[in-house]
Amino acid sequence: MDESRQRVVQFLEKEIKTYGALALFLAKKGIKEQVRVGHKGVFLSPTYYRDRVKEAKKLVNDLRKTD
Repeated sequence: MDESRQRVVQFLEKEIKTYGALALFLAKKGIKEQVRVGHKGVFLSPTYYRDRVKEAKKLVNDLRKTD
């Protein structure tokens, strides 16, 4: 794997840990809120971060397979 892909994989692995921790925190606190971001309302919920973890893991697997 070249250096640029290694950096991307390292970044995504950090994101996976962050999103996993956020999902766990929000689930334990029972938080499901709507927050305004720009002109849109966005729901903060554990499922949102779990979905981001799944997407990041898929990207990491794809990047590792391409070599």
